[in-house]
Amino acid sequence: MPTHESDPRARRAAWLVLAVAVAVRLTAAALVPLAPDETYYWEWSRRLAAGYLDHPPAVALFVRAGTMLLGATPIGVRLGSVLAGALASAVLVRAAGALGGDRATLRAAAIIACMPLAQIGLALATPDAPLLLFWSLALAALVPALRRESTPRARLIAWALVGFAIGCALSTKYTALLLCAGIAIALVALPPLRQTLVTPGPYVAIAVALAVFAPNLAWNAQNGWTSFTYQLTHGLATHRGTALRHELRLLGAQLGLVTPLVLAILAAAVYDALRRRDDPLRATFAIIASVTWLFFLASALRAAAEPNWQAPAYLSAIVLAACREREPRSRDARPRAFFHGALALAAATTLLIYVHAVIPFVPLNPALDPTGAGFGWSTLATRVNAARADASGEVTTWIAGERYQEASELAFHLADHPFTSVIDVRGRPNQYDLWPSFAQRARAGDRLVLVLGLYTRAEDDPVIAALAPHFERVVLREVVALRRGAIVRASRRIWVLDGWRGSWPRSELALSSPAPSRLRLVRSRRELSYASHSLLIHRTTACRPLSPAISRATSTTTIVASTTSCSISCASRASVRDPSTTQTCSAPPNGFPTTFARPASTPRFFLRPAIR
Repeated sequence: MPTHESDPRARRAAWLVLAVAVAVRLTAAALVPLAPDETYYWEWSRRLAAGYLDHPPAVALFVRAGTMLLGATPIGVRLGSVLAGALASAVLVRAAGALGGDRATLRAAAIIACMPLAQIGLALATPDAPLLLFWSLALAALVPALRRESTPRARLIAWALVGFAIGCALSTKYTALLLCAGIAIALVALPPLRQTLVTPGPYVAIAVALAVFAPNLAWNAQNGWTSFTYQLTHGLATHRGTALRHELRLLGAQLGLVTPLVLAILAAAVYDALRRRDDPLRATFAIIASVTWLFFLASALRAAAEPNWQAPAYLSAIVLAACREREPRSRDARPRAFFHGALALAAATTLLIYVHAVIPFVPLNPALDPTGAGFGWSTLATRVNAARADASGEVTTWIAGERYQEASELAFHLADHPFTSVIDVRGRPNQYDLWPSFAQRARAGDRLVLVLGLYTRAEDDPVIAALAPHFERVVLREVVALRRGAIVRASRRIWVLDGWRGSWPRSELALSSPAPSRLRLVRSRRELSYASHSLLIHRTTACRPLSPAISRATSTTTIVASTTSCSISCASRASVRDPSTTQTCSAPPNGFPTTFARPASTPRFFLRPAIR
């Protein structure tokens, strides 16, 4: 291995750069509200387990550690990730110093501090920060494990540390398997390293990794391998969009979060290490980066890849870029100038993203702006709390959301941090599916405050259509705007469902409930009418208001609409003389909400579109 000149000033500067970067992350972690994914992981931390549907348990442990110190606050939820990111940065800098000397430590620290993907991603409570920490530890342990100068005993200890880091990485995110694949390919493909396969080191690493990962394997075995199945179907399923669109989206995200010049520096360092192969350790780092990047490049042919998934590929690339040999300054200063220009562009991009996260100024669609995902939820929680406070003392009120995003944000922002539920019709599987649901915990007569909002019109919502027959009264209480300052980025509807009857829609009913698009509310003349098609009115012992999805109710259900005065009028090919088919109502002064209720003594009817 080549020797490198000691430079204490560069080493001290490197640690100073990392300290400033961590301070910026801590400030951002305290100022920016939690995004739904972060409150989702906070919910995990309240129910610690050896595994979860989406990921292994490490992120929940890191969140739990932070909240034990600083409470259920944004900085408390993110503290574990920020500290994990700081340690990962320190480990990478030390690895760069071991390969390239003190000046390499400064270059590695500068890249980490300026790159938006690292500087912003390591301030969020996600599985990526623990994954990057353990991935970095594995890379650092590979240095003595693969060095020729290391003694056999030192190599064996280093391989055991590699296995421990890989086991922890697998307990954070299953994509750590790519790290295993990269190391295995390097040991087979690089002739100087093939002899390592006949030593006990790699096999000790495998045994240690399996021992650390065993609790999650046992959890999956007890739960029907649900987490592995979910990841395979979620990550490898074919999604909407063309392969070209997915690849362009992937490239665009990397150009924005890594920046073009830094991406070019990292790619050049990996290519140079693969081409030269004069140092098997650097070639191993390059193979790990290439395998990780190419895997997600290939997966983007089937489905869109998230921007953060490629982050582990850049860890070894950063070390290679920091250690890359440079020409003497007197001969050519252009590489040095290009490096400094790349860092300046990356730092400016990071600063703009941070400023936009606090004071939005970039003209983005508010609904698609990831920096605003955490805004507005506290206001929604305040309005939900007001709806919950209206219930009488004898009734238990439960809180639920349409997806895990609403459920977890409400649980976090409500003062008593209640255990919420998810009641979704078309949402993706999530951890709430494995926890006790509303129907499993509630008693007959209980109240449900439900937050919905994915469907444009309240009357088109299949969740309400499926649930209405199972409650005595369903009221659309209000619509709450999720604001980021003066910007309305989304809205959610608060429904209050009173008097649970103890029954629940069958899963196939909930999943097949079509939105009643052919039945529309007409409010222009302050009249509620179903005017798209003729409607037949029939006497029956079952109640089927508005939608086939609620066709099996055993008693009448209250129907609610937003209008100041109204009546139900039905066009039919047969004359209807029963006065009970028309009801009128009056509304409070604000005109909202209005309740339509038929007396229990009157015959029950159902409405269905006439078949032409």
